[in-house]
Amino acid sequence: MRIIEVEDITITLISQLLELWEDSVKATHLFLSNEEINNIKEYVPQAISGVSHVVIIENESHQPIAFMGIEDTKLEMLFIKNSERGKGLGKQLLNYGIENYNVNELAVNEQNPNAKEFYEYMGFKTYKRTEVDEQGNPYPILYMRLER
Repeated sequence: MRIIEVEDITITLISQLLELWEDSVKATHLFLSNEEINNIKEYVPQAISGVSHVVIIENESHQPIAFMGIEDTKLEMLFIKNSERGKGLGKQLLNYGIENYNVNELAVNEQNPNAKEFYEYMGFKTYKRTEVDEQGNPYPILYMRLER
């Protein structure tokens, strides 16, 4: 396994990351229906292409098994293939983002307690909460900052 900073976001890579995203979301975002996941999925390629930095972890077969997107010092997304969860990949990616991009802020769905606990374990603390997500849907968002 190795961490790679993506230089060129190709259609093939976006397709691979979209598949990884869907696998991860179906395993972790249990508050979303399949219809909601499919609706959100339409915007994911644009979101991936729209961040300044995409960093992936690929397996021995050169397939992405985890990725994150960073804009300025904010973690915009972090997803891990469900079969690879619990192996420290999230910690590797987040530490990489903190060390190389000074990541110190993120937002997480309150209804994804495992992610919230992970970010707290990594030193992030909630500083703000909203009742709805960025699209106005009834999914509370926690805004977190790194406290050292």
